[in-house]
Amino acid sequence: MTSIETDVREIKERIRPLTEKIEALLHERETLAMMKLSKRLLSAFLDEEPDLYTVRDARVVYR
Repeated sequence: MTSIETDVREIKERIRPLTEKIEALLHERETLAMMKLSKRLLSAFLDEEPDLYTVRDARVVYR
């Protein structure tokens, strides 16, 4: 029985890093999805807002 227990323990140890990587990838995917959604929702709002600065104003600052 100890051989089986050892095998199970080894399998669990090998699965743990894979599970952590999958969770990290899912978290990253969720973050990207929220960012895309925010961009879509805010774009309509920002398109209707007047520009505070013109391109000409920005060029003066960065020269």
